[in-house]
Amino acid sequence: MSGSPAFAQSLDELIPQSAVERPEDWAAQGAPETPQPPAEDPQEPAGSDEQVPAPTVVPSDPLFDLNASLDNLSIPEIPELEPDPEALAFTEIDAPDLVELPELIEVSLGDELVLAFPADRSIFPEEREFVERFRALSTIKALDSGQETVPQLAARARSDELLLDDILRNYGYYDGSVIRLLSGGRREQARVGSAVDSDPRVRFDIIPGERYSFGRIDLGALDRLPDPDGARLRSEFGIASGDPLYADRIVAQQLNLSVALGENGYPFATLGEPSLLVDHSRLEGDLALPVEPGGKFVFGDILSNDPEFLSGRHLARIARFDPGETYRESMKEDLRRAILATGLVSSVAIAPREATPPEAGAPGEVALDVTLERAPLRTISGAIGYGTEDGFKLEAGWEHRNLFPPEGSLRLRGIIGTREQLASVTFARRNFRQRDQTIGIDAYASDIETEAVDARTIGLRAGLERVSNLIFQKPLGWQAGFELLYTDERNRVIGGIPRPRQTYQIAGLFGSMTIDRSDDLLDPTKGFRITGVVAPEVSRSLGDETYYVRTRIDASIYQPFGDNVIAGRIAFATNQGAEPFQLAPSRRLYAGGGGSVRGYGFQSIGPLNDFGEPTGGGSLVEAAVEARIETGLLDGAVEVVPFFDVGSVSLGSTPDFRFIQYGAGVGVRYKTSFGPIRVDVGVPLNPGMFDAPVVVYVSLGQAF
Repeated sequence: MSGSPAFAQSLDELIPQSAVERPEDWAAQGAPETPQPPAEDPQEPAGSDEQVPAPTVVPSDPLFDLNASLDNLSIPEIPELEPDPEALAFTEIDAPDLVELPELIEVSLGDELVLAFPADRSIFPEEREFVERFRALSTIKALDSGQETVPQLAARARSDELLLDDILRNYGYYDGSVIRLLSGGRREQARVGSAVDSDPRVRFDIIPGERYSFGRIDLGALDRLPDPDGARLRSEFGIASGDPLYADRIVAQQLNLSVALGENGYPFATLGEPSLLVDHSRLEGDLALPVEPGGKFVFGDILSNDPEFLSGRHLARIARFDPGETYRESMKEDLRRAILATGLVSSVAIAPREATPPEAGAPGEVALDVTLERAPLRTISGAIGYGTEDGFKLEAGWEHRNLFPPEGSLRLRGIIGTREQLASVTFARRNFRQRDQTIGIDAYASDIETEAVDARTIGLRAGLERVSNLIFQKPLGWQAGFELLYTDERNRVIGGIPRPRQTYQIAGLFGSMTIDRSDDLLDPTKGFRITGVVAPEVSRSLGDETYYVRTRIDASIYQPFGDNVIAGRIAFATNQGAEPFQLAPSRRLYAGGGGSVRGYGFQSIGPLNDFGEPTGGGSLVEAAVEARIETGLLDGAVEVVPFFDVGSVSLGSTPDFRFIQYGAGVGVRYKTSFGPIRVDVGVPLNPGMFDAPVVVYVSLGQAF
């Protein structure tokens, strides 16, 4: 290149050998003056053949000096622009007033999290529900405090900001704002000083804005359904134009409408996915829910896939509906539960099927196809335990639950215990002729020995009943039947004269009725129960016949007070028509024990002989009151129950309160899935010479 030698020569001149040997001295001398190139001769002819070498540019410093170039740079003058008439017209429009932010008050959700809402609650009436929902979903709530958590806190704050915005929209505030403020941490500590508490904290300012409302409501084919069904089903949807636009209500009312369709004769109705079109200019959301009712139907036949095991005819007895009644989904589900309650099947499915289509405004008919699977039918059971009133007990049993179809069972049962020995054979047919009705025959032999009764008995008992059980608690229950007994019983010493064992042949009828308006069979918290029993009997012993009527009434009431319950009970019993000594000891009346008057032994209240042995009476009165107090222990499973009981047993058939005893104490209830386990400690307040100072009772279920 032609320029290379010249450039090399310039470097040699700029950096002499002395500069290389002594660079510091050379640098102190400064740079030599740079020769300027000769000015170009303007008279030089343009077409000269002589070549002019390119001028050599030598910088004044190892770095190129740009100052000269900048000084010579000329910036053209910008002409003044003409005013834009459209922009000028815009500036003349009156600007609207700025929106003033409302005054905010803070709601603390912990050390790291604060929400701020408008102080005027009318601006955001959903504040309480909003806070509870956010508290349950917030990612910050699960984060531990500390300076090392600032990056995590910032990340979770961004997530919670989106969550808050979603919740605002759920309540219909589509123009709301969420302002996130993060403070604290190392930067904050460095800025304000270490003496200031600088734990990280997030604050969200919630500015809800205007709340939107539901606009047009489109329910598809349901809007074309004739009245009265159309009007009734539309009202069941529960959302009307102008209502606050709560997204939760869409889901809830969609479910309500689906249930209402199934309960009003539309088993094949379908509901599509709801859609919401939000119009910000109208502050409204138009809701569309595609509904296809599918025709109205009534119940028809019930068909079983295993008719030899459980026939459709028997299933129709179990059902709580008759053919021709309007189809109801709840009745179909009730039938499914009732079939499971028989204990004969392991699974059951019921499918409605169109048997006759609707025609000319008349409803169609739907058949129910029942598909069931048999469960194991034989059961061997056993139990061993101890009760404060029964002593030790060993029990075994065998049962075939469908030996005589349909639902005809045979049960063998045996008990060996401290106070009771029993052998029994029981036949029962459940759902006999109608739902929840049982006919049964029980033949048994027993030997029972308590402080009051020592009886060796052979008995036969038969009855028809409709009573509550753990699966179905019935508001009205009843029993009716007869009983035959042959019993050999020991009499006590009465009037100083020992009485020998005596045999009795007893025949009688019995009937009972229970009105149950309580909310739970084993652990009621509200409502009441009343049970009445009447049993006319005839007893033959030593050649004499005695006619009498045994009568008893029990009533209890339950009153809630917050999470606590006050419960009360009263009982009255009498044997009319005979003196106590004319009756078998097992037919006389006694009081005392865990289900009677706590603080006293089983059957220990009433007339006693010279040895402190109860002889029984002709009438009885009992009363009790207790408070079932929640403790919060073990997630609310533990209750403390102070109680006060009173009872009296009189010799005559009319109470005279000659023998009246009072007891008090405190108990503990531990609630389980199958009922409360009860432990009561009772103290007699006016004990007799034969009463213990403290009595403990353990059992399942409440005392009453």
